[in-house]
Amino acid sequence: MTVTSVKCRKATEHDIETLYEIIQGYAEQGIMLPRSRETLAEQIDTFVVAVIEDRLVGCGSLTRLGQDLVEIRSLGVTHGHKGQGIGNALVEFLVEEARRQGIPKVMALTYAVNFFERNGFNVVEKEIFPEKVWRDCVHCKKQHCCDEIAVLKRVD
Repeated sequence: MTVTSVKCRKATEHDIETLYEIIQGYAEQGIMLPRSRETLAEQIDTFVVAVIEDRLVGCGSLTRLGQDLVEIRSLGVTHGHKGQGIGNALVEFLVEEARRQGIPKVMALTYAVNFFERNGFNVVEKEIFPEKVWRDCVHCKKQHCCDEIAVLKRVD
């Protein structure tokens, strides 16, 4: 399948179980923070999904960290669909959503630096995002030994 067969859309409550399964799979590998079903239900309006032939094959969310900054979170693709451009389609959809909302900066913390660089992001120092550090990092078990890389894309 090609990326043209992928459709991205806003997530709905009907997507929660599949979102949970995708995110949990990555969380079990230690490369994504887990999200409970309750949290997903509360934050469903921040999530988008990628669908191929009515089957949910990927997800991501866009979380506002400040007036001019959002973070791409929980970006994942189901095991059998990696390498087909689905992640690229999700990032493009999320960046367009940030642009639509008038938010000029999109960031992510990632292990997939090359992927984000191919999508127009640049590596930056995490410390330039105090909004992220004080909101989320202070609660993370990797706070003092974080090995994720910060990336940033300006969309203005």
